[in-house]
Amino acid sequence: MHSKKQAPVKYYVGIDVGSASVRAALVDEFGTIVAHADQPIQIWEPQPDHYEQSSADIWAACCLVTKKVVCGVDASLIRGVGFDATCSLVVVDKQFQPLAVNCEGQNYRNVIMWMDHRAVSQVERINATQHRVLTYVGGVMSVEMQPPKLLWIKENLQESCWEKAGYFFDLSDFLSWKATGVTARSLCTVVCKWTYTSDGGWDDSFWKMIGLEDLVEDKYEKIGNHILSPGEPVGKGLMPEAAKDLGLPEGIAVAASLIDAHAGGLGVIGADVKGHNLPCENQPITSRVAMICGTSSCHMGVSETPIFVPGVWGPYFSAMVPGLWLNEGGQSATGKLIDHVVRSHVAFPELQSKAAASACSIYTYLNSHLDLIKKSLPVGFLTVDLHVWPDFHGNRSPLTDLTLKGMVVGLTLSRGLDELALIYLATIQAIALGTRHILETMKAAGHHINTLFMCGGLSKNPLFVQMHADITGKPVVLSKEVESVLVGAAILGACASRDFASIQEAMAKMGKVGRVVPPNQAHRRY
Repeated sequence: MHSKKQAPVKYYVGIDVGSASVRAALVDEFGTIVAHADQPIQIWEPQPDHYEQSSADIWAACCLVTKKVVCGVDASLIRGVGFDATCSLVVVDKQFQPLAVNCEGQNYRNVIMWMDHRAVSQVERINATQHRVLTYVGGVMSVEMQPPKLLWIKENLQESCWEKAGYFFDLSDFLSWKATGVTARSLCTVVCKWTYTSDGGWDDSFWKMIGLEDLVEDKYEKIGNHILSPGEPVGKGLMPEAAKDLGLPEGIAVAASLIDAHAGGLGVIGADVKGHNLPCENQPITSRVAMICGTSSCHMGVSETPIFVPGVWGPYFSAMVPGLWLNEGGQSATGKLIDHVVRSHVAFPELQSKAAASACSIYTYLNSHLDLIKKSLPVGFLTVDLHVWPDFHGNRSPLTDLTLKGMVVGLTLSRGLDELALIYLATIQAIALGTRHILETMKAAGHHINTLFMCGGLSKNPLFVQMHADITGKPVVLSKEVESVLVGAAILGACASRDFASIQEAMAKMGKVGRVVPPNQAHRRY
């Protein structure tokens, strides 16, 4: 008898650019992360609500982490590369050199970050037009989208930036250009953040109405007139210079990219759930919502027909899963808010020293401290007299009011670690109640969601996960690989390599369920 020779395992590289770091993973064809690396990137805040980055700094970090994860691996087995990134705006001149997006003229700071809120006046004027394209962003455009930022540049940096600009990229599209030399844009970025529609393309009347008619005159060369679906191969693959920078073979497939949250959705929402006794088993994927929880949070729900949800972005056709419409709810500050509340408390130095002495993170220590003080009651009951309104950075969904501020009700004169633990808990509960508000709004519009699929940094916090299960009354599914965003980016690379017939096939094979967190009896309290 002769044993069959086992085929070598195929690998894909997923590269994720978050707000504060770049991460890369080598992922096999079964969705297992074989190697992982991360590298911090710089953020400048020259004035309140202005957040900037450097595309050169970001690309250098991409190269560093990619070289680390592929080190020692047979290059012939690496089949494709996928990028995802925050929906930040990159500006370069006609020779693709960085252009300053600031009054100081610092050209290396050529990225306006997604969370930058400098364009408040511009977005108010855009929303006042009530143009028909706004129906695809929940009726109200966010200051975090690209048209208001473009208008801000034209009105504030006309000579130094606007007139010299050759290309405006969403960050993930900049990365695929850097890898391939092709200026194609992803359908995901242009549909979700730039007002492109998958059936009608760019709407000339919108850009003329808001004062950006110059973009129409050059047939949208600056913002993209070659659009690819996520996962489609870009150009002829990795060009020589980029291959050398990344430590990868020249010519391997590079995929049209995704926004980071959408990559997270791709990494979790299609997982096979057989045997987990979940309400979404034997139900269409439209019964699920993907929650990507990091610095901010996004709530991704798909539908077979377009559903218009007030205050929730979309519907966007094929922006995440091909053939399905996407609605995207979101909270502008979640991980960032928890961090802000904890670190600004007077008892934070005490927490820091006690966590260090216990050799654990500050959040693991806080969770343990809450277990100590809750006694026989469910932990959620500890905050019966303490409430947080979590919109410290405005409300993205479903109220779409960036002027809203945060609030804490029920403060006392106590200043100790107990009080810090309680305000930490109340903040997490407030974020979970915000998620419930988004899900209720989506349900009222026609979505039928019964299960949450969660990924991102906050999904590693068991208290955050349990509060979401309890407050929404829905089970939370955690993926086998915590870094689902990286798996989603790798799925793109797998599709570009043509190793899978479709994104759906790759999602089912590479997305894996790890653990299910059901709501406990305390959920009735909410």
